[in-house]
Amino acid sequence: MQKFVGTGVALITPFKEDLSVDIEALKKLVNFNIKNGTNYLVINGTTAESATITKEEKQQIIDLIIKENNNRVPLVLGVGGNNTAEVVKEFKTRDFTGIDGILSVAPYYSKPTQEGFYKHYKALAEATELPIILYNVPGRTAKNMEPSTIIRLANDFTNIVGVKEAGNIQQQYNSLLKNKPEDFLIISGDDDLALGVALAGGSGVISVIGQAFPHQFSKMIQLGLGGENKEAYQIHFKLMDIIDYIFEENNPAGIKTVLKELGICGNEVRLPLVKASNQLTERIANYVASF
Repeated sequence: MQKFVGTGVALITPFKEDLSVDIEALKKLVNFNIKNGTNYLVINGTTAESATITKEEKQQIIDLIIKENNNRVPLVLGVGGNNTAEVVKEFKTRDFTGIDGILSVAPYYSKPTQEGFYKHYKALAEATELPIILYNVPGRTAKNMEPSTIIRLANDFTNIVGVKEAGNIQQQYNSLLKNKPEDFLIISGDDDLALGVALAGGSGVISVIGQAFPHQFSKMIQLGLGGENKEAYQIHFKLMDIIDYIFEENNPAGIKTVLKELGICGNEVRLPLVKASNQLTERIANYVASF
């Protein structure tokens, strides 16, 4: 699964002022990332505000990105939920032409046991032949999928190829890296920990900030994967403040503010999210101007 090694980015969904999807801005963002070293793109994930995008809009976004990408980089599609039967149905009925893998978030709100997590992903793995990347993000789902459950799934299903780990817990990364099968991908979902994970034997990152600074961020990850820590940390230190800023209030309001300052898209978000505060916007603007 070398296609998912390196820097993936969790693309935002740009909106116009009337909150309709900004197609031209999305095209611009896709090309900006591909031209500047992003290894693969993640569509309709958390950062895309997938919770407030309609079924029709999601399909519009998928079709647009597949066409604009034109087979240049691998594409990963976010497909998940807390109704296992509905997710299985989508796995079986959706046309995945042009999609290289699936990122499926751990069931949220329901707070399943570890056995519940296992059986959920077992059902998903048996519903498709596509590679599946697990997505553990307990800060959003309200329940941690423990390393032992992830490793059990990795050992039992060949098409469960990796995990996007976003618990921001270094010890959990260490446990996964220590016990994983040889080819199983440990992908950081935490921008602030991504370099350390790469240096420790991880497979890279699915990043938020990476879509704003794809050249610098992807270079940092490649250096980390190669064990070149000194040069990699020079980039990491330069990006530390902006990584903190974009997650200070909510994601993706922060990253959309960065992208607006870069002239790529607007900073509109859909309720219940709101735009970055004036104070945060000023700090982001100052950072971008001095970068």
